[in-house]
Amino acid sequence: MKILITGAGGFVGQHLARELLKNPENKLILTDIADFSTPHSSNHPENAICIQADLVKEPQAVLIEKVDAVYILHGIMSSGAEANLDLGLRVNVDATRHLLDCIRKKGWHTRVIYGSSIAVYGRPLPQKITEDVYPTPEGSYGSEKVICETLINDYTRRGYIDGFAIRLPGVVIRPGPPAQAASSFLSGIIREPLAGKKCIVPTKDRSKAFWVCSINDIVSNLVCILGLAGNALPLHRRVLNAPGILVTIQEMTETLAKVAGREKLDLIEEVEDSNFADLVQSWPCNFDVSLAFSLGLSTRESFGKAVEEYVRRL
Repeated sequence: MKILITGAGGFVGQHLARELLKNPENKLILTDIADFSTPHSSNHPENAICIQADLVKEPQAVLIEKVDAVYILHGIMSSGAEANLDLGLRVNVDATRHLLDCIRKKGWHTRVIYGSSIAVYGRPLPQKITEDVYPTPEGSYGSEKVICETLINDYTRRGYIDGFAIRLPGVVIRPGPPAQAASSFLSGIIREPLAGKKCIVPTKDRSKAFWVCSINDIVSNLVCILGLAGNALPLHRRVLNAPGILVTIQEMTETLAKVAGREKLDLIEEVEDSNFADLVQSWPCNFDVSLAFSLGLSTRESFGKAVEEYVRRL
């Protein structure tokens, strides 16, 4: 297959590209607005082309040949989108729309897999969240995701693309510096102490549960969607909630102690943040993902396994 991945320099994009390159039949076009390279230790790196491009200005620059599938993974994350509305709209909405329009005009009917987010949900939150729950985002990031989901639905209904949108949980454990996401501390609880650094947790409520997932499960499910039948969902309702792991802050700290020793807990500082306390109430966590399971998506890793996998990569 010939596959385009946007945001290919990012954490998820790099892992997805590495997985797809295990198949010598796959040919990848990788693109990002920043300088990047093919993932290290990839099989068949000769099967990937890297293109640095601004999708708002030149979406046609990455559609250099007909592709069978497109993964749309680029974006400005929650805190960044909230801090700068114009930038969030440009990257999260305009770049996606311009790319979709470019595909539409080529008449390829390409499989498009859009990386959305559970940030589309806001209060009031029901006991169980399914795809039937109406999105009420409480931030610009979630609102921008809903806009793009709507485009995916409409362009699929019209026959321009064969699209799916998957609402991803928080991905743990992300390496590197903290991301521009309000939930970045969920990775920081593990990542920073393992690096000998302090992590500030903006709440003292250790019982609060969060909906997260491992990078391995994300990649597995993104690949699974690549093979779904075009009629797997109604043409005007192409959204899936991704499977995830429900984990509390207490369980996260216990995992850290188990993996790295209790002395690492001294590097976690809990500071009650009233703004965060209100924000966190808008974060969904109780999901019914039976629709995703029925289509073959899965969650195979516990939070502990995700941490162990992260430690192996260090």
